[in-house]
Amino acid sequence: MRYSQYLLPTLKESPADAEIISHQLMTRTGMIRKVAAGIYSYMPFGLRSIRKVEQIVRDEMNRAGAIECLMPMANPAELWKESGRWEKYGKELLRFKDRKETEFCMGPTHEEVVTDIVRNTVNSYRQLPLNLYQIQTKFRDEIRPRFGLMRGREFIMKDAYSFDLEETDADTSYEKMYQAYRRIFERCGLKFSAVEADSGAIGGAFSHEFMVLAESGEDAIVSCGGCEYAANVEKAEVRVSAEAAAAPAQALAKVETPNQKSIEEVANFLKVPADKLVKTLIVQTDSDELVAVLLRGDRELNEIKLLNFLGCDWVVMAEEAEVVKATGAPTGFAGPVGLKLRIIADNEVRQMSDFVIGANEKDVHFTGANLERDFKVETFADLRQAVAGDPCPRCDGRLESWRGVEVGHVFKLGTKYSEAMGATVLDDQGHSRELIMGCYGIGIGRTVAASIEQNHDDNGIIWPMPIAPFQVLVVMLNPNDDAVRGAAESLYAELLELGVEVLLDDRDERPGAKFKDADLIGIPLRVTVGARGLKQEQVELKARAGDEIEMLALTEAAVRLRARVDAAL
Repeated sequence: MRYSQYLLPTLKESPADAEIISHQLMTRTGMIRKVAAGIYSYMPFGLRSIRKVEQIVRDEMNRAGAIECLMPMANPAELWKESGRWEKYGKELLRFKDRKETEFCMGPTHEEVVTDIVRNTVNSYRQLPLNLYQIQTKFRDEIRPRFGLMRGREFIMKDAYSFDLEETDADTSYEKMYQAYRRIFERCGLKFSAVEADSGAIGGAFSHEFMVLAESGEDAIVSCGGCEYAANVEKAEVRVSAEAAAAPAQALAKVETPNQKSIEEVANFLKVPADKLVKTLIVQTDSDELVAVLLRGDRELNEIKLLNFLGCDWVVMAEEAEVVKATGAPTGFAGPVGLKLRIIADNEVRQMSDFVIGANEKDVHFTGANLERDFKVETFADLRQAVAGDPCPRCDGRLESWRGVEVGHVFKLGTKYSEAMGATVLDDQGHSRELIMGCYGIGIGRTVAASIEQNHDDNGIIWPMPIAPFQVLVVMLNPNDDAVRGAAESLYAELLELGVEVLLDDRDERPGAKFKDADLIGIPLRVTVGARGLKQEQVELKARAGDEIEMLALTEAAVRLRARVDAAL
């Protein structure tokens, strides 16, 4: 491809709404162009990388025994009502009516449609196991689309769905997808981690997220250096020692704490560490019940753990008026003593004694508070956010904290959808059995964006060879010099003949501008053809990922470059 004939509109500055590096660089390199909030056109340079990721995904899905199909974006509401998600999914589900007033939605995921396909086409255990996948556009009406392709509303996704009769077979299907995902992200040249995760709105027994490690990642993950345990902080377990709380040594006493609401303010005012405080959070569930949640003062509530523990679809912090009504005091002064609410506490609170709590009076706290003696807790559970330094729940190691970008997610769904929608087959005894399902998603555009988050410098993108839009950039320094143009054109033709994906920069631009664009677009190998080098029958090779410059004999350059490309794939 010739640069002069290619649509590659680079920008010197990032758009004002581009907050993270991948959004900035994908816009500056002309990979994407915004059409509406969270909706983008894939420009030629970006589409080449998208297609490469798709092909790697397709290769590994086929290798794992999955079968490709294609399902519609428009899903009839009746299928979503069968599964129960029409009401539960929330406003991210874009609903609409056709001219006959029939309700539809734009599919954000396709469990309902694929289950409908299978229940109408598969009727015997002999047709199992079955795994259907597609690479298709999805739509989720995000409340705040941002970060370019990281959190858009319209996006390209690979989603697969497995169907099995027995739990052991379902586990085998899950493991096949798990290993296929590892191969996919390894082939994309990414540093990633597979972590235990919450199943969220999809539902299911257990799941893993595949995280590309990047400092700018939206998700926090923890992992243990002593074993293979890794988890999203939403899912990460916290192990608490069996050590019992010390016996009470203080009496419960009221202290004035005027205008001291936050943990930090109260701790500083009373001259005690934050870990000697217990905060009382008043939350409201989807059934309008108010619940008091106790945590050590220096800990953060894990709302996903709380939601799962309570068995709710959602929980929110109670409004100020509700807090005052339930406790008699404004937010910041709530406490468990005398509280007429259901009280649950994080496991860590069980080991505390002589701690500080709110007194359910404005500007007042209790010191010397103790469990059982001063108040009772209905139940204890793992409710806090895991942090670096926590003991590993699997071994004697300690957890480390990372940032990551979720690019893939595998779920074991069980019979959630097959039971709701009547997807059954006859077993070898002629009995009707509900199918056991799994689902497996990869964000194609997200994978490209995550690669950029992980592979860039101050000058631009540094593409891993397997998903680079082009493999080699040939820079023609002076297109008006017949010798330079002839040598560059000859090298370009040789590379094409050898099957190398090459972009020839034949523009009549200053060398500095060409080199700046070369660094920005990040093609892995840059070959410079100039008059000085040609005097020695040589061209200059520089890898985008390093600073070393190597001179290649012009007659050997194409073959040497082919070998470099092959070695990097």
